[in-house]
Amino acid sequence: MAKAQQKQATQTQKSSKGSDRISSGEAVPALVEELIGRTGFRGEITQVKCLVQKGKDEGRSMRRNVRGPVALGDILILRETEIEARRIKSKVSKGAYT
Repeated sequence: MAKAQQKQATQTQKSSKGSDRISSGEAVPALVEELIGRTGFRGEITQVKCLVQKGKDEGRSMRRNVRGPVALGDILILRETEIEARRIKSKVSKGAYT
């Protein structure tokens, strides 16, 4: 019985994908400044540039991926502000295919 309780206690201590190390514990608002482009297999993700409003990274402009409808001036609630989205690789550059 004691082994089962120990195993259950260790499982409850683990978190998914290490998010407890990244997250500071509170959500942070960010203002959408620019719509950069669409990404994802079917274009369902919008990449935006947003300005962090509060928290330790206040004033930082960062690139994030957003799923669902988003417009300029919207407020995003970010769980963490340490990871930034990768730039979208453009397949067409000034009319020439690369």
